[in-house]
Amino acid sequence: MEDELRCPTCKQLFANPVLLPCFHALCLGCALDIQTPYTPGAILASVTGGGGGSSSLNGGTLHSVAATVHPHPSGLAAGGGHHSHPHNHTHPSTTRHSSNSSAASTASSATGTESVTSDQDQSDKVSILSEADSGVVCCSNTSRPVSYAGTGHITNLLQGAASAPPGAAFSLTCPLCRKIVFFDEGGVRNLPPYRAMESIVDRFCAREALRCQMCETDPKVASLVCEQCEIRYCDACRELCHPARGPLAKHNLVKPKGAAQQRESVCGEHEEVLSMYCLTCKIPACAECINDQRHPQHEVQPITTTCKAQKTELSHNLQQLSEKARSTTEFIQRLKGMSDKVTESCIEFERLVTAQCEALIQAIHDRREYLLEAIRMDKETKIRILKDQQSNCTGKLQQTTGLIQFCIEALKETDSAAFLQVGSMLINRVANTDMTWHQEVTNAAPRVSPIVDLTLDDAAVLRSIDNLNFIQMKPAKDGDERLPAAPQPPAIIPEDCSAENNSVTVAWQAPNHSFVEGYVLELDDGSGGEFREVYCGKETICTVDGLHFNSMYNARVKAFNSAGEGEYSELIGLQTAEVAWFTFDPVLSGGPGSGLIFSNNNATVSVEGWEHRVALGSVGFSRGIHYWEFTIDNYTADTDPAFGVARIDVNRNKMLGKDEKSFAMYIDRQRSWFQHNSVHERRVEGGISTGSTIGVLLNLERHTLSFLVNGMPQGSIAFRDLYGVFYPAVSINRGVTLTLHTALDAPQMDYF
Repeated sequence: MEDELRCPTCKQLFANPVLLPCFHALCLGCALDIQTPYTPGAILASVTGGGGGSSSLNGGTLHSVAATVHPHPSGLAAGGGHHSHPHNHTHPSTTRHSSNSSAASTASSATGTESVTSDQDQSDKVSILSEADSGVVCCSNTSRPVSYAGTGHITNLLQGAASAPPGAAFSLTCPLCRKIVFFDEGGVRNLPPYRAMESIVDRFCAREALRCQMCETDPKVASLVCEQCEIRYCDACRELCHPARGPLAKHNLVKPKGAAQQRESVCGEHEEVLSMYCLTCKIPACAECINDQRHPQHEVQPITTTCKAQKTELSHNLQQLSEKARSTTEFIQRLKGMSDKVTESCIEFERLVTAQCEALIQAIHDRREYLLEAIRMDKETKIRILKDQQSNCTGKLQQTTGLIQFCIEALKETDSAAFLQVGSMLINRVANTDMTWHQEVTNAAPRVSPIVDLTLDDAAVLRSIDNLNFIQMKPAKDGDERLPAAPQPPAIIPEDCSAENNSVTVAWQAPNHSFVEGYVLELDDGSGGEFREVYCGKETICTVDGLHFNSMYNARVKAFNSAGEGEYSELIGLQTAEVAWFTFDPVLSGGPGSGLIFSNNNATVSVEGWEHRVALGSVGFSRGIHYWEFTIDNYTADTDPAFGVARIDVNRNKMLGKDEKSFAMYIDRQRSWFQHNSVHERRVEGGISTGSTIGVLLNLERHTLSFLVNGMPQGSIAFRDLYGVFYPAVSINRGVTLTLHTALDAPQMDYF
């Protein structure tokens, strides 16, 4: 509360406070200091920095100016009570502070330590006391007072113009709201004294003057004062500093007396007590003022009744405000308790994380010992094998050396018959030894490699360490098992998403601080329809094939775990290709045993056998208009290649069009026929040769199939009512080589 009792100019407790029309207060001396004689053109200077206040322009915009003239009445003062005449005032330096100034200074210094207490401590001290007899709700010394509601005369002062009215002699700029007030020759002395503020300051000073003078910090309220020592003591300090023994036992300890005095407002003109209140003029008046007919036909009532009514209203408002303050205090206590709990929880969590990390480190140490032991065992095994091989080679070498030395000695034999007795045997032994030596020694290699042909696969562990993170847990009551919460939405990675041909690839990032068991990827139908699930698993990237061409697909993904499914990610739109690019698909065409020969990156196909074999394209169509062509690279035999479309389960060992799964046109050098389910019809003249081009137009918007030969339509529409998924197809046999051309714009046909 002390901040509310300090003057905004001198920063001291109010001394002789006066009330401005804007309901801000100033010390009378400070008001005299900052009032300035009015001169035309000085208003802007006053607002932008004059008048003794600390002012500024907010963003270069001038504050609003409330220009009013405060009259200087010859009779009753504006607020009644202590009327001040100009000649009764001396220079502000000698009279701006009343006798309360010294008490205010003492109180200010005595409560210096209390003014820096925390907001939480201040909120803890708010309390409400009800006075049933007066209807007043009072706050303790730590709660903030509400603004004083001024008289009607003060309210009228706010209704002025920005320019100075006639007769203006002085002006004053409020240091808080920067509004300007104009005065006549009386100046700020015409301002009414702020008696409510003065009384509050007096009571505050009286309370602060009763503080213990021996407390080193946070002085307590004095309970006794020694008349001889003239020192105030609280109970604790009296026992410590002024014991009732020895010479001090004769001192007289009495209760301290307050300094505040009861005041009663009197009429400045009639010197009578202000006992009535005019509701029309909104000013107090004495009985003489009422009798003098100064308030004719005005509604007048006893001032105590009006005061009690306003106090009751203020009490009600304060009670509502105090309830909010009380709930805020409770909330602050909750926050304080939660802060303590957060600290305890974080300390415990740090301990758990440290223990878990230590366990992981210990597991790595244990695994390291296991791996090092495996290396040592491998070393010992290799050394043992090398030693065995070395021993075998050494034994073989000794045997060979002995044979060589024996043969050398045999060669020294001079008796021919004796030599011939063993000569053949020695020749065979040396030859056999030489042959086995070549096999066992010369071409022999070390049985083991001296280099360790192993490596430590730590990539997965490093990825796991990089991904080691916290997961969000469900809130649980004390004693309940804590379970992972449903995961947060994954984040789509736009730079890793793509669309190619009729396939889209969607990539996403795992949500932070979430335990994830899997993901669900959903796509719409390419036309803004309902979403459908296309993938469910643990991977964070997925490619979806077999989509419609020239379509915008929206994709979204969500994560799930045992606690449930999380929210969907943001949508991402992926546009498939307008025209189809594809090749022959060897796998769909029957694989290696089909007899088909693919080349030119699977764009060219031929076959060696005389039986027809079906080759399918790599994409299927179910919507849109698509066109592709075949170039006849080689056509030497008297055969009938067939071109068209087929379903995925077409018979691949028959001519295209021989079963119900395919729709085709087969053609030779002179004519062509349309064929489906072994029924051929509508012969069209015009054949093919080497270099010819066959075009296939599949219009799934009209569900028709048409053919072109060398750029010209080959008859009318071949087939209608085509629904489902169709793959480009061709059937050939020996003597025909075709090349497929795709990603072509569809030609405009004259028929439907």
